[in-house]
Amino acid sequence: MSVTVPRRATRPTAYRLDVHPINGANGGSIAGDVRRGLTDTPKWLLPKYFYDDRGSDLFDRITELPEYYQTRTELEILRREMPGVVARHEPNELVELGSGMSRKTVAILDAMDDAGLLRRYVPFDVSPVTLLNAAGRLSDAYPGLRVHAVAGDFERHLTELPRRPPGARRLVAFLGGTIGNLHPRDREPFLRQLGRLLQPGDRLLVGTDLVKDVGRVEAAYNDSAGVTAEFNLNILAVVNRELGADFELDLFQHVAFYDAENQWIEMRLRSLQDQTVRIRDLGLTVPFAAGEEMRTEISCKFTRDTVAGMYRDAGLELLELHTDDEALFGVSIAGRADG
Repeated sequence: MSVTVPRRATRPTAYRLDVHPINGANGGSIAGDVRRGLTDTPKWLLPKYFYDDRGSDLFDRITELPEYYQTRTELEILRREMPGVVARHEPNELVELGSGMSRKTVAILDAMDDAGLLRRYVPFDVSPVTLLNAAGRLSDAYPGLRVHAVAGDFERHLTELPRRPPGARRLVAFLGGTIGNLHPRDREPFLRQLGRLLQPGDRLLVGTDLVKDVGRVEAAYNDSAGVTAEFNLNILAVVNRELGADFELDLFQHVAFYDAENQWIEMRLRSLQDQTVRIRDLGLTVPFAAGEEMRTEISCKFTRDTVAGMYRDAGLELLELHTDDEALFGVSIAGRADG
């Protein structure tokens, strides 16, 4: 489904929103994912279902917390490095996966605009409301910019990206360390699929959280204000609303810890008592024992070698890696191995 939103009469440009429901009938729906996760041992839910409108708002609040270094550090790197990246690779179209409110995107758009290269922005996210808000704001900020937003699941709908116009040279951005939320076994096929959409001269820009002091990284997922806990629990509210479940959020507790062997943060929800949850739309009854934990997210941490290996395994080539002064976070540029 596509919606074209006209701008004001004094601004004849328009932005467009294509919507691909994540609960479609062709597999990969929340129903199938939740059934698989809640009948597995141990239980799990996929982190992509955090991001309904409320979850997106909660995540925006997380990014402003003092413990959460990732967002401000990545933005610092982008502001410093993007003018040079744009000068070297000359992209004229930006595609952003998991764009959210597109706040960090401004550093990329500014560099492309200053170089006289900015033609179109294609934000891709699960929340249509978030996309519309961001698209309207950016259309006002960059007169003449064409915005073609896509609402959907980037693990299922990558092929639904709008057709590139003649002469387009794409920069595909995947920011925020979101690549680390993919399990290593899923990361390679995702990057291979993404690589097939790149043409020679296109570039992939990826933000990766880096391996660091355990205390520093664990604090980012256990903030003192409890916003991350609220964000984690919100996934149960999503399942309740979408599938007629009866999760009681106050009977679960947020848990986050660093797994040194796998080099990732793991977020879980711990049942505070013996309980049974009913998922009406699935005809499913799910028992939880007191103390039982259900995984809701991993967030992998990287080194330069693992970033290079991630690309190499997917048939891509690491071209540049930029970090902040403390090497907390990395922003890498990759391209097809054949150019």
